[in-house]
Amino acid sequence: MTAPDLDSLLPRLHDLRAALARAVVGQNTVVEQLLIGLLAGGHCLLEGAPGLGKTLLVRSLGQALELQFRRVQFTPDLMPSDILGTELLEEDHGTGHRHFRFQQGPIFTNLLLADELNRTPPKTQAALLEAMQERTVSYAGTTYALPAPFFVLATQNPIEQAGTYPLPEAQLDRFLLHVLVDYPSEDEERQILEQTTGGATDAVPKVMDAEAVIALQAAVRQVHVSPDVLAWITRLVRASRPGEGAPAAINQWVKWGAGPRAGQSLVLAAKARALLQGRFAATREDVQALAAPVMRHRLLLSFAAEAEQKRADDAVAALLQAVPFPG
Repeated sequence: MTAPDLDSLLPRLHDLRAALARAVVGQNTVVEQLLIGLLAGGHCLLEGAPGLGKTLLVRSLGQALELQFRRVQFTPDLMPSDILGTELLEEDHGTGHRHFRFQQGPIFTNLLLADELNRTPPKTQAALLEAMQERTVSYAGTTYALPAPFFVLATQNPIEQAGTYPLPEAQLDRFLLHVLVDYPSEDEERQILEQTTGGATDAVPKVMDAEAVIALQAAVRQVHVSPDVLAWITRLVRASRPGEGAPAAINQWVKWGAGPRAGQSLVLAAKARALLQGRFAATREDVQALAAPVMRHRLLLSFAAEAEQKRADDAVAALLQAVPFPG
């Protein structure tokens, strides 16, 4: 990509943030991580208690982007065909010939909101695996390409709540970032009450189209990562696996560590964060800021960690402290 192209596109990232701020109060870190997922070409899993604005945030992003947007409410009785599509038997009234026609499901879109993903059984959750990784859907021996860009934003309620199914590890690994949505501050909550109980709010303006998103995703791939940063990411991921050379906290708290896809995700996320801030080189600070959202859903904790009430973020913090930056 040439410099003039970037000069015209980077200000639109600021416009995109401003558009989201018109609908969503606060949650600056969540918004930043969502945009990082978009720029990196990955998928995001948003987790938080009901009523914190997860669906509003994703819907607002869909409104701000001139992309095809669809929302699927995941329920216990949802079937894979409800997402992927199904074959319909059609008859030509002129010839009487019958044939099957594939009716595309809601997954054939640019931006898919999988709302409350963990309220549907694993069989239906698994229907997203190929689409998220390969950007294709296979049905009845035929492979269909999904439109570009393709971006899945899934929300889930905390797994401690009734009526939820834990996401399989293979499904979790397809998400670039696991974004935690926390309660707002007192001032933010007051603004939410004022904004949502008055008159109609302004519509979210469209500020970016598919061509611009694809161009920015290509630009992310060109952001520089120094050998030291790349080496540190490699050591962080490898040190997350229990065994010889792993920090004591990892051997005690982690049953299964992160795989190579975690390193790929951390590199791309760091590049995207740098570009989002107008820089063309990823730094140590980018890695530190994104280590938890990239790795928290890729670590399987041990019984010892549960007994000590340790979370995956505690293990990631121990990693960052135990694995020194080169030099």
